[in-house]
Amino acid sequence: MIRLAVWSGPRNISTAMMRAWENRPDTVVVDEPFYAHYLARLDGSRGDHPGREDVLAAQPSNASAVVAGLLAPLPAGAEVQYVKHMTHHLFDDDDLAWSGPPFRNVLLIRTPEEVVASYRRSRATCEPEDIGILQQTRLLDTLTAAGEPPPVVDAADFLRAPESYLRWLCDWLGIGFTDRMLAWPPGPRDSDGVWGPHWYDAVWASTGFEPYLPRDVHLDAEGESVAAACRPAYERLHAARLVLN
Repeated sequence: MIRLAVWSGPRNISTAMMRAWENRPDTVVVDEPFYAHYLARLDGSRGDHPGREDVLAAQPSNASAVVAGLLAPLPAGAEVQYVKHMTHHLFDDDDLAWSGPPFRNVLLIRTPEEVVASYRRSRATCEPEDIGILQQTRLLDTLTAAGEPPPVVDAADFLRAPESYLRWLCDWLGIGFTDRMLAWPPGPRDSDGVWGPHWYDAVWASTGFEPYLPRDVHLDAEGESVAAACRPAYERLHAARLVLN
């Protein structure tokens, strides 16, 4: 049994990646299990997320209960658990001791300018803590100190060669690759979080990974400030990323 935890900031390819793994016949997926925990601790405008009350009603908001659920036995026939985590759902005082074995962890990163531009198409404002890159460096340090340094995958690299990166991840986990990971039927899934109608339009329309296209990003002063605050953390993660020949 393999428990794979992939940690991403928002507005990345995290949901498409979840689709790829869910299309395996041996895999069950978990979508953003700490979202309610996150919303329950936010106040003011930062907590005003689309579908907030639905999320709070659909998930436990206690972190210990979330972890217990993640460690529950898998459904019959499932040999792989894929957990899509959002790193901005973590707070500085959250205990990450649980994040090591049996979980195998991967960090999925994207340039902060692109994240901020995409994020602000759904929400009017954001702060550095909202896009998850700062929290990814904490995870990198925590997991590395525990002797389990996580692979870091940059979305731009991945989209240039999705099969190569998926094959590498399967080899790293000790499981076979299947080309079912490269294409999937369009539409929603029962496994999608209740927030899907607010965020998943593009994924619901997709049938596979879109080819990488450089983005022409234009940010206002506030967006530039957020991206600049996250740029050093991103550069550090990018320097540690997995590069395939």
